[in-house]
Amino acid sequence: MKVLILVTHLLGVGHLTRSAAVARGLAEAGHSVTLVSGGRPAPLVDLTDVELVQLPPVHCVGTDFSTLLRDDGQPIDDEMRQARIDRVLEAFQAAAPDLVITETYPFGRRQLAPEFRALIEAAAARRPRPAILASVRDILNPPSRPRKAVEAEAALGLFYDGVLVHGDGEAVPLGASWPVSPAVARRLIYTGYVGNARAATAATAATAATASVASDAAEAATAVPRREEVLVSGGNSAAALPLFAAAVEAGVLDAGRHWRILIGHGVAQDDFDRLARDMAPNVTVERARRDFAALLATATVSVSQAGYNTALDLLQSGTPAVLVPFEDGGEAEQRLRAEALAERGLATLLPQAELTPRRLLSAVDAAAKRPRLSPSGFSLDGVAGSVRAIETASLAADATEAAWRALTAKLDGLHAAGRTVTLWWRDDDAERPTPALDRLTVLAAKYRVPLALAVSPALATTELATWTRAHPDVTVLVHGHAHHNHAPAGAKKQELGFRDPARVLEELTGGLLTMQTLFGEAVLPVLVPPWNRIDAGLVPHLTVIGYRGLSTFKPRAAAREHDLTIVNTHCDPIDWKRGGGLRPEAGILHDLIDALDSDEPLGLLTHHLVHDEWIWRFLDALLDLLAAHPAVRFAPAADLFTPAAG
Repeated sequence: MKVLILVTHLLGVGHLTRSAAVARGLAEAGHSVTLVSGGRPAPLVDLTDVELVQLPPVHCVGTDFSTLLRDDGQPIDDEMRQARIDRVLEAFQAAAPDLVITETYPFGRRQLAPEFRALIEAAAARRPRPAILASVRDILNPPSRPRKAVEAEAALGLFYDGVLVHGDGEAVPLGASWPVSPAVARRLIYTGYVGNARAATAATAATAATASVASDAAEAATAVPRREEVLVSGGNSAAALPLFAAAVEAGVLDAGRHWRILIGHGVAQDDFDRLARDMAPNVTVERARRDFAALLATATVSVSQAGYNTALDLLQSGTPAVLVPFEDGGEAEQRLRAEALAERGLATLLPQAELTPRRLLSAVDAAAKRPRLSPSGFSLDGVAGSVRAIETASLAADATEAAWRALTAKLDGLHAAGRTVTLWWRDDDAERPTPALDRLTVLAAKYRVPLALAVSPALATTELATWTRAHPDVTVLVHGHAHHNHAPAGAKKQELGFRDPARVLEELTGGLLTMQTLFGEAVLPVLVPPWNRIDAGLVPHLTVIGYRGLSTFKPRAAAREHDLTIVNTHCDPIDWKRGGGLRPEAGILHDLIDALDSDEPLGLLTHHLVHDEWIWRFLDALLDLLAAHPAVRFAPAADLFTPAAG
C-alpha cells in the first residue's frame, strides 16, 4: 500500500511528531509512505524509512494562527501559497497513493485550506479513487464559531471516508472538545494514543538500569550525577518561555534537587541565552534532546505544558507530573487534556494564570510525594491501531471501487444485450418544506429523475401542499396514516396491523381523502406502509376504499394483487440496523447489481430527513451513473401504478 500524509505544524512539532510515528508504523508494516510537511524542518523528529517532501516552510508567532510567516519572519504571499499547492500536487502525482491522510484539516488549518483542498480534490478525482482519511489528536481546540464545525462536517462528507482520532474514546471522547454530530460520530476511528515506541523502549531500559542515557558524547558531557531531578520541557516553540523562566527561578529556590530544563530548537537563541545566563549549580538549561523519554523515565518529577506528545510520554513513563497548560489567546486544548489527566490522578494541574516560581515549586513538592502511576484506562497502542485502521480503510476503498466498476460493467452488459432497466425513486416521510427536501429536489432536477414523496396524512402540512404546487414534477403517495408504531414490544415496527382491521381501514380511507384535498392531482391513490409492513389481511380491502397501488420494499411476489398494482423499492442506502448513516457502499452496489436481473421496475428508496453528508455524496454518484446510462430508464410513479403497467 502507498500512503501520503500531509501535515503542517505551526508552533511546536506535535502534529509532525504524531504523523511521523504513524508513518514509521506503516513503513514497518511494509507500506510505502510519503510524508509532506509544510512546517519548519524539525531535526529531532524521526523519519526513518519515510520519504519526506518538504514544502516551503511556514510558521506562526504566539496564537496568531491566521498570520503565516516565512523563515525570514515576513508574511507569506500568494506566490508562496501557490508554490506550496504545486508542490503538494507534484508529491501526490509522484506517490500515486492508495490512501491519503490530512492531519488536522478539515477540523483546523483553515488558513491552509487551499492546499489541503487541492490534495483531496485531486484524490477524489483520481481513478481508482484512493481512500481519504482525516487525522486528529484526542482533544481539539473547540471551534470559535458554530459554522466552523458545520463547514468541517460538510468537507468530511464530501470527500472523506473516516477520521482517525489518536486517542481513547472511552477515556476522552472527541465530543468533549468538538461538537460531534451523529453523522461524524459514525466516521470516527479511535486508534489509541500514538507514542514513540522506540523512545518508550529506551525509557523502559533506562528505568531498569536506573541511569540516564545520553544520545551522544556532547549530551553525555552535560549529564550530572544521579540524584533527584526535576525535568522541565515545553515543546519546540517559544510558547513555553514563561514556564521556562519560572522553572529557572524555582530551581534556584530548590537547592536539594537538580532541575534540568530542555528548551526546544524553535526557541530563538537570544531567549535561550537569557535563560541559561548565571544558572545556579543545580540548574541545567540545554536544548531538547533525543533521549527525552529516557530522561523522563528516571526523573523524579516532570514539569511541562500539556501537549499531546508530552502527555503521552508521561503516560508511558508513569513519572509524577506537574502540567502548566498553554492557554494564551483562548486556547483550550491543553487545559482540557490537563484536567482529564488530573481528574484521573495522573498529574497535578497548575493553571497558567497561577504560574509563579513558588507556586511551581509547591506543585513539584506535592507531585514528588506521589508514587509512579500506571496509566490505566488509556489505550497506548495508537501506532498499531492507526496502521490497522489505515489498512482497513484502504481495503474498503478497493472494494468500493471494484463494486462501482462491477455495476458499470453490469449495465454495459445489459445494454449490449438490448435490455433496458426501469427505475423509479421513492422518498419517505416528508411532512413540510425543509432544506433537506429542497436538496432532494435539486438532486432530482440535476439528473432529471422523477421523484415520488410518501407523505403521512396526519403529518402532512398545508406548507408542503403549497410547496408541491411549485414542483409539478413531484408525485405524492399515501404513507400510511400517522406513522405510529402499534407493534408489541419485541416485534418489528408496524403501523398497519396489530389493531382492529376496521379501525385501520377507516384511517386509510380518511387519509386518502385528506391527501386528495391537500395535494389535488399531485397525489396518487397508492399506499406506502410505514416501515414497509402491512397486515396481509388488509390488502384485499384497499381497492374497496379507493387505493389502486401498493409499494413496499424488496422484490414483489406479483405485479398485481387484489386489483392493486405492486411496484416496490429495492435499494436503500441507509444502515438502519446500525442506527443510520450510509451502509458500506460495496454492499449497496452489489445488492443493486443482483436486483438488475429482475424483470420488475426497481425502486430507489431514500429518507431525506435523516441523510448525512455521506449519503448525499453516494446518491449523487449513483444517480450520476444511472441517469446517464443507456441501459436505464427512470420512470415517474404515475406511469408505473396503472393496470396497464402492471
